[in-house]
Amino acid sequence: MDKIRILWADDEIDLLKPQIMFLEKKGYDVITVSNGYDALEECEANNDIDVVFLDESMPGLTGLETLSKIKADNPLLPVVMITKNEAEHIMEEALGSQISDYLIKPVNPNQILLTLKKIIDNKRLVREKTSSDYQQEFRQLFMRIQSGLNLEEWVEVYRRIINWEIKIDESNSTQMWDILSMQKSEANIEFSKFVIKNYLSWVRGDSKEVPVMSHNLMRSKIFPQLKEDLPTILLLLDNLRYDQWRVIEPIIAELFRVETEDYFYSILPTSTQYSRNAIFAGLMPADIEKHYPDWWKNDMDEGGKNLHEGDLLSEQIRRLLRKPIRHEYLKITNVNNARQLQDNIFNYLNNDLTVIVYNFIDMLSHARTEMEVLKELAGDEKAYRSLTRSWFLNSPLWAALQRAAERDIQLIVTTDHGTIRVNTPSRVVGDRETTTNLRYKVGRNLQYERKDVLEVRDPEKAGLPRPNVSSTFIFAKEDKFFLYPNNYNYYNNYYKNTFQHGGISLEEIICPIIKLRTR
Repeated sequence: MDKIRILWADDEIDLLKPQIMFLEKKGYDVITVSNGYDALEECEANNDIDVVFLDESMPGLTGLETLSKIKADNPLLPVVMITKNEAEHIMEEALGSQISDYLIKPVNPNQILLTLKKIIDNKRLVREKTSSDYQQEFRQLFMRIQSGLNLEEWVEVYRRIINWEIKIDESNSTQMWDILSMQKSEANIEFSKFVIKNYLSWVRGDSKEVPVMSHNLMRSKIFPQLKEDLPTILLLLDNLRYDQWRVIEPIIAELFRVETEDYFYSILPTSTQYSRNAIFAGLMPADIEKHYPDWWKNDMDEGGKNLHEGDLLSEQIRRLLRKPIRHEYLKITNVNNARQLQDNIFNYLNNDLTVIVYNFIDMLSHARTEMEVLKELAGDEKAYRSLTRSWFLNSPLWAALQRAAERDIQLIVTTDHGTIRVNTPSRVVGDRETTTNLRYKVGRNLQYERKDVLEVRDPEKAGLPRPNVSSTFIFAKEDKFFLYPNNYNYYNNYYKNTFQHGGISLEEIICPIIKLRTR
């Protein structure tokens, strides 16, 4: 490995010989200059300088002036400011110019070494510590996944896996990534068994433990939180996975304090038409069709499938709350809607409850399937998270929430379901009336690989409508996706490694619900 090269600029450089000799004994290569001009020349002549130590009070070109010129040409080059002066304005100016660290004279050799470790070795040390810590927890997680977990324990394991996924991403520990991916796949295999074993009893409500699910989310988690004289915004980000919440949380936390981080289980199919209608109706899809036949459409029916969510919400409020509340339902599906939300946010704070359904992440996952450029930009979970964070930070939604944070409000962030990156094709044969979704199918006379699915031959037992007398639902397990035999290889290449929803996985079913309050 090449020596780390340090450029040290100080007009009293001769007095620093002990520190320089100390660094050279530690294996560092130190170039010394006595003024800012020479420092700039060295930076220009040597493109292999790893870090600059810069005296703040040099005559001629000052340290801050030299810093500014170095950063103009080499914005990523780490610079450590060394100063006799602890004046606040000097420190603020240096920090504002993006110094990596600063030291106060007289400089202790061990302080210098610590700074170098922090700057040069920080990523390596973080990577090694993350890998070491995950290796220690790997076996513990493995044992837990195999131990027959309950509802709460599956949520805890999923969160721990996501926490490690984000840590490993941040540390760029590629060797650990493959091991974690394998462990996540193993978790999804066991979680799919758990859901298949228990799902119908959850729907019936006769299990020992029944999760809060889409159709009772409002009743269990939202309505009890409403308070008089405290406006509540329920922000439902379509397709928001727990890992995506984790990367936008630090942004939101600048203005809102997280009070509780909770979860619910999405119903099957984990798709917008079913799960989101169930959330706002407070009913399973079969009951929506029964009580509000004009507001429900099955997969193969013509027309929009989520056109009456606002009506269903009003009906649920009427049924469940003792007195009417001021409420409003907004669906944001394009830029114009988003800008109107930003412009009118204060008007919505006159409501007791404002529900905002924001469709960007859902559109991103669909667009990624169709557009090659987005497949490159969001090629894996890490990139998908990064794209989500970048969108949120620059979105009219965040601008609207920043304005809303000027008032005392309650913000509840949730979703209707998540998505999983699919990799394993599973053959299905169906007639012309079979639905097109890749993670679930509804149809008559379906032929499929039984080991790959949860099959529901009597949809009513799963709270689902029956489009035809002989309709069967099948739901893909783990990372599988359904393909017809026709043009099998073409569609396998087309859909493999895309983000889909509708089936059974930790990512699709375990949904975050976070309650926040203005800081």
